[in-house]
Amino acid sequence: MFPEPAAFLPGSGEPTLRWGIIAPGGIAAAFAQSVQQHSNQTIAGVASRSRSRADEFAAKFGIDRVYASYEELVDSPEIDVVYVAAPVAMHVELGLLAIAAGKHVLVEKPLAPSAADARRLVAAARQQGILLMEGMWSRYLPQASVIRMLVDDGVLGEPRGVLAESCQAIPYDSEHRLYRPELGGGALLDLGIYPIQLDSMILGAPTSVRAIGGLTQSGVDAYSTVVLGHGADAQSTLISSIIARTDSSASIRGSEARIEMAGPHHTPTSLTLRDNEVHGPRLTWTDSSGLTFYQALSWEATALATFVGEGRTESPLHSLDETVQILETLDEARSQLHFASGSTR
Repeated sequence: MFPEPAAFLPGSGEPTLRWGIIAPGGIAAAFAQSVQQHSNQTIAGVASRSRSRADEFAAKFGIDRVYASYEELVDSPEIDVVYVAAPVAMHVELGLLAIAAGKHVLVEKPLAPSAADARRLVAAARQQGILLMEGMWSRYLPQASVIRMLVDDGVLGEPRGVLAESCQAIPYDSEHRLYRPELGGGALLDLGIYPIQLDSMILGAPTSVRAIGGLTQSGVDAYSTVVLGHGADAQSTLISSIIARTDSSASIRGSEARIEMAGPHHTPTSLTLRDNEVHGPRLTWTDSSGLTFYQALSWEATALATFVGEGRTESPLHSLDETVQILETLDEARSQLHFASGSTR
């Protein structure tokens, strides 16, 4: 039998926070809709570099207040927490702006373009004593709770590695954010972070990083296979791409059993537990919450509110130190890809 997930159910004692959204693009729209429909949180304001864009967003989601600037939003006493949904290249600037105003901050993943940039955000948040959290929504899905309990309870035996993919086929467009180096484009930062965070959740920081792959004509990583070593007994293979699609499934291998995650593994999905026999028995768990794909962004919003209510300044399920460590792994993998291509970035 599978353990019951420790889900972040709305109405479980968490405070209702007033959220301000910075940069109302596609992911911000998905977040707002999910939060409004599946949490007790309130979207209280929005700000954009384009006033008309902010007005349209506010009208679509019934948001009462449109702020004339990012500065006005973060300084407003009517806002408790800021969601930064801008491209990654703007995360540090906007995150520091919100932190300096004393707001709790949820920054869309990845937290920053590099580990060094992330450390700046972390240092500022810790000095200010506010909660800073990366929008790594996969960590707060019910399935993540089930996986952690299975691993912690020794059901898999000793963890031996993760095999995971996160691949999409995105037609080349020099204006698309994923093909623009100055916006933090590339497969690894946007998609490869999901397999790497899964590996980190199971095995912690790697002891070695090896990456092979290729770059697009614009100079961002198009695809890669990253092999992470974890001492003598564990090794993970993690694949990402923006030029070819896979089912983006994943498996977590152990000395006694394994977990197979249907794709896309970073979204609400099913888990199959199997022993190490070729035709051994299997048990399947399916997320029964009813939340599918981006509807499940609400879990991280409720989780953040819960942590704020508990007086925390970071997520106990995805610490700031781990967030930085994951970016260190991404930095190294991206550096190896660019070095192999002769690119200086």
